[in-house]
Amino acid sequence: MSDMLEYYKCPNCGGSVEFNVSGQNLKCPYCDTEFDIGALNEYEKDCLNDSGDSMNWQSSGAAWSENDANGMMTYICHSCGGQIVTDSTTAASKCPYCDNPIVMMGQFEGGLKPDLVIPFRIDKRAAEEALRNHVKGKFLLPKSFSSENRIEEIKGVYVPFWLYDCDAEAHIRYKATMKHSWTSGDYLYTETSYFKVIRDGEISFNKVPADGSSKMPDDISQSIEPFDYNGCVDFRPDYLSGYLADKYDVGSDVGAQIANARIHKSTESAFRSTVSGYSSAVQESANIRFKRGNAIYALMPMWILSTNYRGQIYRFAMNGQTGKFIGDLPMDTGKFWRLFAGITAAVTALVFLLSSVL
Repeated sequence: MSDMLEYYKCPNCGGSVEFNVSGQNLKCPYCDTEFDIGALNEYEKDCLNDSGDSMNWQSSGAAWSENDANGMMTYICHSCGGQIVTDSTTAASKCPYCDNPIVMMGQFEGGLKPDLVIPFRIDKRAAEEALRNHVKGKFLLPKSFSSENRIEEIKGVYVPFWLYDCDAEAHIRYKATMKHSWTSGDYLYTETSYFKVIRDGEISFNKVPADGSSKMPDDISQSIEPFDYNGCVDFRPDYLSGYLADKYDVGSDVGAQIANARIHKSTESAFRSTVSGYSSAVQESANIRFKRGNAIYALMPMWILSTNYRGQIYRFAMNGQTGKFIGDLPMDTGKFWRLFAGITAAVTALVFLLSSVL
């Protein structure tokens, strides 16, 4: 098990330094000193090389079995000496004893280093405000939800993504029709002409995303898209300070299957949009080939929130760059059935009125 930690302490006051969303730099929340990304690297390396006194104690406890320890990692916090136990994919966290933000560099060993990262642009306070705005104006939401629910957890997480670049060559055939109708005397005539429409061409795709974490449901990660990839910067561990981060546990080959399906669907949609001027057009066949494919490993910012309402947990997610917010809410069933009954009564009255007039 690796105990390699990257941690950031303020040289002025010794406080824990975190990534600052507004300044896009590192900032000490205690003395407000700000540092450029990368400026503390040499200082932190010197701190990591310091070794303190140690004492060996005898323990009667049983050792972890191979099955017990599978998937678990133990780290030593160099700020207070506390031991941190995490699963094998957590790459950033906070010490539970001194709250020091840490980046678990050992977690990147044995895997690929991220190529890119999109830093958080929205802070924790804005995420909490987004949750309050999310519940406004929801007619079927219980009135007591806003007053009784409380935030159980809110955490900023860097989620691993695979970004795929490729070119797609397509040969797609459609069966199209053109209809012309006219009347003659008491008869309506329709003439239908059939056409074979072929589209050949090439289309390029850049940074098609696929979630690289098995712990993050695909429906959530896809629902908060898109990210603005113009905001990507070269990866540095500094950006992770003060946030959680997962290392990918879904390989690029598995993610490619998701990306391929999205690229295939987007290619068909793009080519179909060029078939116009017909009464109808039905796709008969599609031959789509990918080439010059390239996978990029990146970390994307996401806020995960959970709230407790009458013993039930409701979870929400927000794009940490764009602010797009998603999440399920409870429904007041009494309001729903009253609304349903009102609509049913109105429709019944309208049908009775129309039948009386006719």
